Amino acid sequence: MFYNTMEELLKYLNKIQKLTKKSEKAIISICTESTINKNNDLHPIGHTCRNIYFIKKGLLRIYYLKEDIDITESFEFENEILARADSLFNANPSRKGIQALENSKLIAINSAKLFKLYDQYADIERLFRKIFEQAYVETVNRIESMQFHTAEARYKNLQKQSNQIIQRVPLKYIASYLGITQVSLSRIRAKK
Repeated sequence: MFYNTMEELLKYLNKIQKLTKKSEKAIISICTESTINKNNDLHPIGHTCRNIYFIKKGLLRIYYLKEDIDITESFEFENEILARADSLFNANPSRKGIQALENSKLIAINSAKLFKLYDQYADIERLFRKIFEQAYVETVNRIESMQFHTAEARYKNLQKQSNQIIQRVPLKYIASYLGITQVSLSRIRAKK
């Protein structure tokens, strides 16, 4: 029964790296299901991340505070992986939090147990290396977007890349993600 609820996770993982049935069972054995209600923190700022999450349903954001200003770093939707890698790998409290923007259903993969599986299953190690490499590339792209593009260009790019964000995320979080005020975002949106 539990195996069936993990089907979406396995489908997602196998698209990235084909896993053996033995590897699939090993991953499932270290997973738990959880839910988080809208506006609650999955991981508060200062929490040490011990899980990698697969989002079955819902929407979450990674955020941080800078001089008491709430800044959104990223949005994560259904069928995406979410973790605070800085905290996960170093076992240090994260300076960033994870908040649910919608009621969400998640699958938590215990990271300590996962890292032990790397030595036994080369395909699992390869899979998560690919996942973390992709996350790194996305982070670099985000930084470069902030460095080299105007706010208007960033908004237009966001519209092209993810209409989900425009439709499902409150404007205050979109504005902070783009590095602008809500007033500036309203002006950009009015130019259509």
